This record gives sequence, structure tokens and C-alpha cells, in this order.
Amino acid sequence: MAHIESADRPERLSVEHRVLSGVRVVMLRGEIDHDVQDVLSQALLAEDTTVPLRVVADLSGVTFMDSSGINVFVAAYQQATDTGGWVRIAGAQDSVLRVLQLVGVDTLIPCHPTTEQALAS
Repeated sequence: MAHIESADRPERLSVEHRVLSGVRVVMLRGEIDHDVQDVLSQALLAEDTTVPLRVVADLSGVTFMDSSGINVFVAAYQQATDTGGWVRIAGAQDSVLRVLQLVGVDTLIPCHPTTEQALAS
């Protein structure tokens, strides 16, 4: 049943990028699960690992996230740490924030109410 649903809704996750003061802000909208794991990886992980990865992931438009998303965020955190950079999460809705807190991702990756607060930290 999930495959049929996925086929009917191929654009389940939309991604927009912008750069503010050298920080990549990734605005995500939709649902994060196994079907969009590759899209999320491309959005968060850097191809050039010689420069510090500094990313704010704006999750204000994300309505669902499962362990697939958690795995990508942990990989982004590890890559950022390895390059001397960082990853921050902004605007996670309560249901998504609960998932992050349940598995302890919020102890690795700072979670902020807004993108502006994440950028200012």
C-alpha cells in the first residue's frame, strides 16, 4: 500500500536552499521517511568535505519524520563535526521534535524555535 501511495505522491518532500552569511539554510517541507532519504541526504550532506559544513535545517514545514530522517541527520552531524562545522535544526513541529528527543538527536544537534535563532547561536 505504501508503494502505491508513494507513486501517487512523488513530491512528498520539497527542498529549498539558500546561503546566509556562509551558512546553508535548507528549508524542508513534507514528510521525511525511507522514500525520500536520498533527497534529504543530498540536501544536508556536503560534496566538498574540505570546507566546514555549516547547515541550518528548517523543519517548520515537516509534518512527519521516521528513523530514516534521524539517520541522515546523524550522518550530517558527523560530517559537519569532521570538517569543523555544525548542524542546527530550526522550527521542528512538536511531533517531529518528539522523535528527535526520543532518540536523543537533540543532544547532538541543537534544536531552535526559528531559523533566525539557529543562525544567531
